[in-house]
Amino acid sequence: MTFELLAKNIEAIHSVLQQQAAHAVNLSLTSRNWLMGCYIVEFEQNGEDRAQYGAKLLKRLEERLHTKGLTERRFREFRRLYLVYPQLGKEVLNYVGAQQMDLPLALPDTIRRLTSAESENAIIRRMTSAELEQQAWQVPADRLFYRLPLSHLTTISKIEDPLKRAFYEIETIKGCWTIDELDRQVSTLYYERSGLSKDKEGLSKLVNQTAQSLSPKDVLHNPVSLEFLGLEQNEQVDETDIETAILNKLQKMLLELGNGFCFEARQKRILIDEEYFKIDLVFYHRVLKCHFLVDLKIDKFKHEYASQMNMYINYYKHEVMTADDNPPIGLLLCTDYGETVVKYATGGLDPNLFVQKYHIKLPSEAELKAFIAKSIRGTN
Repeated sequence: MTFELLAKNIEAIHSVLQQQAAHAVNLSLTSRNWLMGCYIVEFEQNGEDRAQYGAKLLKRLEERLHTKGLTERRFREFRRLYLVYPQLGKEVLNYVGAQQMDLPLALPDTIRRLTSAESENAIIRRMTSAELEQQAWQVPADRLFYRLPLSHLTTISKIEDPLKRAFYEIETIKGCWTIDELDRQVSTLYYERSGLSKDKEGLSKLVNQTAQSLSPKDVLHNPVSLEFLGLEQNEQVDETDIETAILNKLQKMLLELGNGFCFEARQKRILIDEEYFKIDLVFYHRVLKCHFLVDLKIDKFKHEYASQMNMYINYYKHEVMTADDNPPIGLLLCTDYGETVVKYATGGLDPNLFVQKYHIKLPSEAELKAFIAKSIRGTN
């Protein structure tokens, strides 16, 4: 054995077993979420004391369990996963059984039916012609379960049209897309473009030539996976080092100003329509009696930034502001902006929304020259 062969063997072992670990984590997560969704729906339909919880059921569940990763928002995702993909049931139960896991004794009626002895042929005989036709283009349950990561199933389950869902299911499987790639294809109307295209196969090949491919780290470093495994979630922090440094300085500067600034939160998460948003810094000004919201962008002003800050201001007006408070103030910081773009983008929005530039203090000229010289030597 040569050193090069040793290195290749080590690399192959690492790659194969990392893929296997990622796959196992994903299957367990999909099974967990589907089963929880099943139990939630069963309770909503047949629970003995369901009437006393009503619309607050999922929030009460979050409060009762008090477990990281099991939130009202996630419970909504679990319920939707079960309702959109009931056909995953047998695959989930087979996987759970193969892992020798014991389900709770109080099995929902849905799961009992899945574990019954009724043959698939008997089920098919009861299906209508429309259901049989739909089954012909539906992606088989085993492919959905074993080939699509949970994050992808969760995203695709939000699509209401079953045919459109099936399109993205099969294209994601074919292209082995990352979740970002899937989001990009949905947002750029790939389904609609494919429908209008005469050469659908050619378009599919073109899309997948430039698509980002899924790797084990995309599954293992997923925030949901980290929560599930009980690991620290530093990977969830999406901000860059420079943004973090600027926020640190900004937070310190505002607090040192005194004059009423009281720090409330950093990366404040707010939930709107089952989606979380993060406000970089939140202060309360005890003299002005209002919230002070700060959002930092590490690029030039874009019109959508104003819309986002306006949404934050409106959220605080309706959900946080008390009768004694004044309306919140929003400060949007960018590296640069065009005055006309800001004028048109903020026209008609909340008057308490302000856009400002910030400058980063660069190293000295001597330090920059030394760095460039060192870089040049390194390329020789």
